[in-house]
Amino acid sequence: MQLLNTKNIIWHTFKKLRNLSFSISLLLIIAIISIIGTIIEQNQSISYYQTNYPLNNQLLNDIINWKIIVNLGLDHIYSNPCFITVLILFFCSLLSCTFSNQLPSLRNARKWKFLQHSQKRNNKSHFTELDQTSICNMIYSLYSNHYYIFHKETSLYAYKGLSGRIAPIIVHFSIILTLTGSVISLLGGFTAQEIVPEGEIFHIKNTIQSGFNSTLPDNLIGKINDFHITYNKDNSIKQFLSNIALYNSQGHNINQKYVFVNSPLIFNGITFYQTDWSINSIRLKIGNSKIIQHPITKHKINNQILWSSQIPINKTARIIFIVTKLNNQISMYDTSNNLLIHMKSNEKVVINNTTVEIVEIMTNTGLQIKTDPGIFITYTGFLTLMISIIVSYISYSQIWVNSIIQNIEIAGFTNRATLSFEEDLINIEEIYTKYTWI
Repeated sequence: MQLLNTKNIIWHTFKKLRNLSFSISLLLIIAIISIIGTIIEQNQSISYYQTNYPLNNQLLNDIINWKIIVNLGLDHIYSNPCFITVLILFFCSLLSCTFSNQLPSLRNARKWKFLQHSQKRNNKSHFTELDQTSICNMIYSLYSNHYYIFHKETSLYAYKGLSGRIAPIIVHFSIILTLTGSVISLLGGFTAQEIVPEGEIFHIKNTIQSGFNSTLPDNLIGKINDFHITYNKDNSIKQFLSNIALYNSQGHNINQKYVFVNSPLIFNGITFYQTDWSINSIRLKIGNSKIIQHPITKHKINNQILWSSQIPINKTARIIFIVTKLNNQISMYDTSNNLLIHMKSNEKVVINNTTVEIVEIMTNTGLQIKTDPGIFITYTGFLTLMISIIVSYISYSQIWVNSIIQNIEIAGFTNRATLSFEEDLINIEEIYTKYTWI
């Protein structure tokens, strides 16, 4: 009795999963969650959400605030267990629908279906009768219109466009493939961000997202050999580039490349993207002192970004350095905001009888490091999906021919493109009439 109940539960679950309305509902839920994930920034710090979705915002407080985002897991919605559960249910629904509905439908479409009864033939969407009987000419007429033909006694069965019936199955499998790749990437991939000063080495450790089965490479060391920026003629940034060298645990150089936006470094499934840059400090000599390093602060004034640093040059005077671009002159101001002089790196100037020389402007490069083990499967699924959608527009057409006494009855059916199918029937009749003696 218990075994019977278990079978009933499994059968009921299977019937529910293969239901088309259930699949569409899951797809809508996935779409809604994806829209929410697009609107709400993902994988940010709590302080970010507290700033952008505060509790005291009268417009959004009743709808969304940072507490709701964090408590419901909307800040990492794509790795949320609820979203993964919906994906798995959709995966199972597609799989059960494919094996219970689509594949049997395809096997049924390939069967030779000879209609022997006039009532069945008359029920088809297209029906006509021709005088005179010539099965050979009818076979030739059908073959001329690219139909596959089966002959049995005085009956013919012909079809074309079977790929149009296969395409929905491929659509299902391609979506399953895409979901499989996404889940593999979600479980086995990681995303890290590193801010690295020029000339320094780094290890991959600052992860912002990681899968349950992901691992960080412990035998890989990176170094930023060079960082520079190229500018357009109007002084806007054209590109910023980082020269990344990768070393193994023995210190051997195993890869090296200049990376910039849309041109990452890929090594053993790990992708290094150029994402950001900044100025972190300034190195200078004051008088006869050794090289000192002083931090520099970033500001945004009237949509223009600049960096400033206030440094004492002696016991009574302080100067302010202003940097706007790496290829630009460095401006020096006094504490009353009066411009003193413009200078460049490695240039010596005298301020209040004190020699000042800027040795170097220290820059940071921002890298995003990512592994995506399921990306090939995902891209394959997308490519297959696009091809199968195009193929699904091919019409699946069937024609039945029966020779009765001195007449030939033709019945036909198509699942789409009715006008094109009617043209086929007209061509078949014309060819048949042309080669059949009347």
